[in-house]
Amino acid sequence: MESLKYLAGYPPHLQARVHALIEQGRLGAMLADKYGEPHAVRSDGQLYDYVQSLKDRHLKKSVPLGKVLYDSKLQVMKHALGTHTAISRVHGGKLKASREIRIATVFRDAPAPFLKMIVVHELAHLKEAEHNKSFYQLCTHMESDYHQLEFDLRLYLTQLDVGQA
Repeated sequence: MESLKYLAGYPPHLQARVHALIEQGRLGAMLADKYGEPHAVRSDGQLYDYVQSLKDRHLKKSVPLGKVLYDSKLQVMKHALGTHTAISRVHGGKLKASREIRIATVFRDAPAPFLKMIVVHELAHLKEAEHNKSFYQLCTHMESDYHQLEFDLRLYLTQLDVGQA
C-alpha cells in the first residue's frame, strides 16, 4: 500500500478507507459531490478583497495586510499551502508593521471552502504564531467546520497527487 503523504498523521483505518476510495476511482467524485464548483476568486485583487473581508469580520484590531496574492512559487509538496510574513519598516521615526499572505496557486482552482480554510489558517497566524490550542480555537472561531475542511483539503491534495479528477 502506497504512503499517503498528506494523511501521514491519521490513523491506519482512515488511511485504509482513503486507499479503498483511490483504488475504486471514487475519491475525486466523492469530493466533487461534497464541494462542487471552484470559487470565483481568480485574481490577486479579488483574493486581497476576500481575505480583507474575513479579516475585518474576525480580526479587526490586527495589523494591516500589506499584500495578499496567489504565489506560484509555493510548493504544496513541501507542505507550504500558504505563507504569512511580517514586515516592519521605520517610517518617519515610527515603526510600521504590515503582513503579507501568499496562497499557493493550486487554490485558484480549488473549491471555495478549501480557499476559505487556507485563508482562515493564515489569518490566524496574525494573532498566533504557533500551531497551538489557541491557534486552532481561533481557526474554529472564524470557520466552525475548520477541522473537517482541513481533513477534506488533505483528501483533495491526495486526489491531485494520484491524478484522479
